[in-house]
Amino acid sequence: MQVSLRWLKDYVDIDLTPAEVADCLTMTGLEVDAVREVGPSFTHVVVAKILSIRPHPNADKLHLCDVTTGAETLPIVCGADNIHEGDVVPLARVGATIPGGYTIKRSKLRGEYSDGMLCSEEELAIGEDATGIMILSPDLPLGGDLAEVLDLKDTVFDIGITPNRSDCLSMIGIAREIAALTGRTVRLPEIRFQERDEDIQGLASVQILDPDLCPRYTARMVRNVTVGPSPLWMRLRLEAVGLRSISNVVDVTNFVMMELGQPLHAFDYRFLEENRIVVRRSTQGERFVSLDEKERILKADTLMICDGVKPVAIAGIMGGFNSEIKPDTRDILLESAYFTPSSIRRSARDLGMSTDAAFRFERGIDPEGLVRALDRAAQLTAQLSGGSICRGRIDEHPRQVKTVEEISLRCGRANAVLGTKIPAADMAKILENLGMEVSRKEGGEEEYLVKPPSFRVDITREIDLVEEIARIHGYHHIPVTLPLAGMVPAHRSLRRVLEEKIRNHLTSNGLSEVITYSFISPDAADILALNVEDERRKVVSISNPLTEEQSVMRTTLIYGLLKVMRENVNAGDYNLKIFEFGKIFLQGKPGELPTEKKRLGCLMTGMRDNELWSLGEPGVDFYDLKGCVESLTDSLGLKGVQFRSKALETFLHPGRACGIFLGEKSIGFMGEVHPDVLSRMDLKNRALVFELDVDAISGEVPQSVTYREFSRYPESSRDVAFVIDSTMEVGDMLDMALSTGEDLLERVRIFDVYAGAGIPEGKKSLGLRFTYRSFTATLTDDTVNRVHSTIVQRIVDRTGAQIR
Repeated sequence: MQVSLRWLKDYVDIDLTPAEVADCLTMTGLEVDAVREVGPSFTHVVVAKILSIRPHPNADKLHLCDVTTGAETLPIVCGADNIHEGDVVPLARVGATIPGGYTIKRSKLRGEYSDGMLCSEEELAIGEDATGIMILSPDLPLGGDLAEVLDLKDTVFDIGITPNRSDCLSMIGIAREIAALTGRTVRLPEIRFQERDEDIQGLASVQILDPDLCPRYTARMVRNVTVGPSPLWMRLRLEAVGLRSISNVVDVTNFVMMELGQPLHAFDYRFLEENRIVVRRSTQGERFVSLDEKERILKADTLMICDGVKPVAIAGIMGGFNSEIKPDTRDILLESAYFTPSSIRRSARDLGMSTDAAFRFERGIDPEGLVRALDRAAQLTAQLSGGSICRGRIDEHPRQVKTVEEISLRCGRANAVLGTKIPAADMAKILENLGMEVSRKEGGEEEYLVKPPSFRVDITREIDLVEEIARIHGYHHIPVTLPLAGMVPAHRSLRRVLEEKIRNHLTSNGLSEVITYSFISPDAADILALNVEDERRKVVSISNPLTEEQSVMRTTLIYGLLKVMRENVNAGDYNLKIFEFGKIFLQGKPGELPTEKKRLGCLMTGMRDNELWSLGEPGVDFYDLKGCVESLTDSLGLKGVQFRSKALETFLHPGRACGIFLGEKSIGFMGEVHPDVLSRMDLKNRALVFELDVDAISGEVPQSVTYREFSRYPESSRDVAFVIDSTMEVGDMLDMALSTGEDLLERVRIFDVYAGAGIPEGKKSLGLRFTYRSFTATLTDDTVNRVHSTIVQRIVDRTGAQIR
């Protein structure tokens, strides 16, 4: 926001230099980004008085003037017809420069010398009037520098106003800050005017159909206005803050907005059909032409200001082309209203219209400042346009705008937060200087009840008051101390420890961690070919998604990992070993929150190892993935992990996939992704994945590791080849062998699987190696043979296998 120092001085006495003002404002949280000096683009133009005017002897349209600066009298040749003897005018003396790069010289016009030039507003670039010489006030001192006597020089501060300080989006708001810092008093503009007998109630009415978005609307009528240019003092103030002067009536609304922070709008009364205002929401697709002559297509929730037939303004943003102030406007209706900030913010964003009015409304204006701003605008309009103000005002307020009543301030608490020793009386004085009502709370010497003014919409809690005290007291007065930091050992939850353990194991085995979005496409379930009854089809939809591709919450990590694979393949990287920790989200019962579950996902594709000439190019397969899962579960100390081929996922390749179980509890799945799924993902390479339920295994991971002394005696092995059904899972055979309860049996390993010549059709040969060891003595062949025979016979009896 641009702030004029000259304008500020209308409301508060400032004896600080511009640099000091900038420093004070910055130190209170209103960061001054730049300070620049502005002034007229002319030099050596002085105030002069016309002593005499006579016709030019050699030109009908020129005059010879004798002009005095108080110290000397100069001959001037002038062609303007609006000057008279005794007029006080601007004189550009010889050597003066004026806009356009002109330097005034002594010249001879039709035989007569001219020692300077009388100037118009346009020639001095301080106005648009080019019809004649600028006539100055007769009270101005002769010979005085025009830039100084007209106060044309100014200092402009470019201030970055934070979104919470909407009260500082006005000259009065900045003046309050300076007054609080310097101990001065703010001078509010005096509002006094004469009303005509005609009552506004008989001329116009206001109906608010949506009080939630517009809780209050006020209006006044000014009749018989004459639209024209604004006076110099107003133009200078508006131009200093970056606003272009348009006309006296329009300039008044902009002036009051910058002065008091309340946006206003002026309607040409003759264009308001049925002489009334209706505040309503737009209909979907409704069209409206705004003041900038652009057609806007509106959404259904845009708040509109309408007359009895049509919309005439987008509430809080911009007026309509169909009711703008024109040069022949005679009667105007002034609007001053309060609009809900969220409504204006949403509409301005949807329409792409960032206006000064919307900038203030969407941050929150003073709900109790509407009438003051309306009366101020009516006063200035009548004063500058010659109009008359109708008696009374319209003030519709179907809903009260809620403001903060009282906040308790504990001075001891404030000092504890700030690390200061500010006396309670000084705190109260600071808050009073900021316009707050402060009263001592009963029963507490250093506790106050504080009522913020209505224009401070950002103050709602005690800590806000503490911040105000710190700002005005001065951050540089707060002592600098080192924070007390106790060395307390960090507590890590068992879940965090487990995740770190898994992460460290996988990364040490060559896998890389990835992080994908929790938002996925609603087509993911179809791409993965999930069954209709699969709970993972019951996705949680996002109310306001970034894109359609990210409009639902994921129910599995596999889709995200396949997307990572596709992106890497498109970039030319075909070898991946990645994993991800993340949550999935399953839809709960109606009225309940979604269920969040922690999962570990992994994907492998491409070659098993880096390209080495001695290894060829072996690709990863199912057993690489299975080995990864087994090494992980072994490192976690999980006992009884089993792999069952009958537990299949629809998106995995049949015969190359299985479920992962801990005892009888399912803890995940693994396998090769089905070719159809890869095709739908536009992938050609094989991909192997697994997903583990971290929640399910977290309670099964032992918190301590039990060691036992290793046996000092040698092992003894026996090999057996069983002929079994080809459909029988090898894991079942191993479980049978290990569950026989023989203490001497140390381990069982597969050393061969064969099907073919010599083996009946539908059968396969399974070679198992049984290893025996004792902790107390060296085993004899007889002992080993006896135990081994017992185990083999039990397996044969249970499975019907044959010894090959």
